[in-house]
Amino acid sequence: MSTKMHSSPTAARSVLLFRKVLSFPVFVAAIFAALIYLFIPQSMADPDIWWHLRNAQVQIQTHSFIRSDMYSFTALGAPWMNHEWLAELPFYLGWRFLGAKGLFLVTVTAIETILLGVLYLAYRKSNNIMAALLVSAIAGILSTVSYGPRTLLFGWICLIVELLILDRTAENERSLWALPVLFLIWVNTHGSWLIGLAILLVFIVCGSFRISIGAIEGLAWSRAQLRKLVVVSCLSVSALFINPYGWRLVFYPFNLAFRQKLNIANVEEWKTLDFHSLRGKILLVCLALLFLFQLLRPRPRKWAPYELAFLFIGVYASFTYSRFLFLAAILVLPLLARNIPGLSPYRPDRNKPWLNALILLALVPFLVRHIPDEAHILGSQNREFPDHALSYLRDFHPEGNVLNDYLWGGYLIWHARQIPVFVDSRVDIFEYSGAFEDYLDATHLKNSLSILDKYRIRYVFFQKDTPLVYLLEHTAEWKIDYQDDSSVLLERVSAKP
Repeated sequence: MSTKMHSSPTAARSVLLFRKVLSFPVFVAAIFAALIYLFIPQSMADPDIWWHLRNAQVQIQTHSFIRSDMYSFTALGAPWMNHEWLAELPFYLGWRFLGAKGLFLVTVTAIETILLGVLYLAYRKSNNIMAALLVSAIAGILSTVSYGPRTLLFGWICLIVELLILDRTAENERSLWALPVLFLIWVNTHGSWLIGLAILLVFIVCGSFRISIGAIEGLAWSRAQLRKLVVVSCLSVSALFINPYGWRLVFYPFNLAFRQKLNIANVEEWKTLDFHSLRGKILLVCLALLFLFQLLRPRPRKWAPYELAFLFIGVYASFTYSRFLFLAAILVLPLLARNIPGLSPYRPDRNKPWLNALILLALVPFLVRHIPDEAHILGSQNREFPDHALSYLRDFHPEGNVLNDYLWGGYLIWHARQIPVFVDSRVDIFEYSGAFEDYLDATHLKNSLSILDKYRIRYVFFQKDTPLVYLLEHTAEWKIDYQDDSSVLLERVSAKP
């Protein structure tokens, strides 16, 4: 009799846990994650990842942080900060233990974490899992602008964590004390911490006064709450200075914004959003629907002032720079979920945990089989990088300086380490030295031959069928040492004047 009395509560708790773990919202989140996984590109063709891997390798082998350039001949020895050193480590460890497959899995894990965070934020805003799923699917499309092995992904993970902490402030103010730790990690991960700090300050300011105008309604913080928020903010700012480079790392985002003009003007992802593109059109439709749903609801939900501020930040940033479409996906889309009409809320009494479990178990072998092998991942980047030339490059020991394609600089840093690069996608250091401006001039046929002489260039390793290659092929003092379908290596026949 006593055994039954003790076992019944245990069995009831087990059943309750089973139903909770395999509830319909959890089932939807798992299906969403599976769909995102299937749509993530299996190519690791990103120009930055190769020098990130080399940085992490150097730091682990030397047990020291990189403080100067060691990969180029145009900026060799110049002061340089590896401002994303912490985000490089997961990618390097993935590569070290599983090769290209590990790189792919780290990328998938980061993207899944972000989009599941968007789904959870949308669910908290709407209390409707189907509305959350709909807007998260749209977020998945917008965020494709940054799919790939990018350190920026870990910055967006930090932003998701911050938004979850702020969203839980009304329920549990103690969670705010996690913010200084978050910013300590964030500043060593990616420069997007500045966005997170702006979000925190906007959150505090918007709660500093009471407002009730139409659909906008917000209560002011109590004096104790405001004091706690100010203390947390001060601790978060102080935590930013706990990094290997001190105040210089904290001021790096401002350096990027105000000093690196060529970087922002010429790198594709810093360009204004193209509203003729699919992503641009989707964002415009989402904004239109957001306001339409607000008008159609008979009793529209109130907007907190900070939510409107986040909406403005996300829209303005994404319109200004296309790389911030991911930011819009995180800040704007969860707000869209709250007013979608016509979607029935989740009813726990209709939950079918056993059916959910069977469907998810059936998905597992399919997803495992979908993991690409090393050859497929590396083969898919042939169009972006000079893979066909790799066997030649490994035996190539230049007897002079090499002008390389900008997008191939990181690839050479990792795969052909005996070749010091002219430039790579660490644009900041080359903009400071003037090499990036000279590179742009040379590739646009502005004093190209004079620039080659200036840097005593003996070899040019470039994409085939580019204006500079055409010019040199028709210049008597240059010859072709190697070429394939996508790349060509030219050598100066005569010694430099």
